[in-house]
Amino acid sequence: MVVFEIKPLNPESYRQQTRRSTLVVVVTFAVLAMGLATLAVALFGEAGADNLKWNVTGVATGLFLTATLVRFVYLKQAWMSCAAYGWRLKRSLMSVTNVMHHVTAGVAAGDPEAIKLLRFYHLGLTQMHQLDGNSASLSEVTGEIDQHRDLMEARGLDIDQNCLDDAWLASVKRFPGKK
Repeated sequence: MVVFEIKPLNPESYRQQTRRSTLVVVVTFAVLAMGLATLAVALFGEAGADNLKWNVTGVATGLFLTATLVRFVYLKQAWMSCAAYGWRLKRSLMSVTNVMHHVTAGVAAGDPEAIKLLRFYHLGLTQMHQLDGNSASLSEVTGEIDQHRDLMEARGLDIDQNCLDDAWLASVKRFPGKK
């Protein structure tokens, strides 16, 4: 089953849209946290007393409500799609990173699924660095990425591995890797 698919995105547009969605989330949190903290102190606090617990309660409630809004309302909005895509990309890369010792062992053994999984990881990592504007980190791994692509071409494997297949993640776990 395909868990994630890499889609072409314009890095400038991506950064602009994620900045905008981040600003909306931050403003939502600030308004809710300050408003609920003020309301809690006004309703339950005492004049001249230490109302820290009511301020903290209001901020914590604001954080909870903000997280709920993001999860159930904002993520469904078109203006949040780039941020949601970036989050899913990073989660997909992390799922590969978590089994990377198995992946490298599988690649060393010549397993086609491990080789494809590593290629997906390289493509996703490349896109993440491009979207984030982090060309310095990308240049550090370019040699490894090119070497792996050459290996795939030599074996006649398709280098366009834009989809993360859940079966690949399960399959590579059969290779004992060194942590």
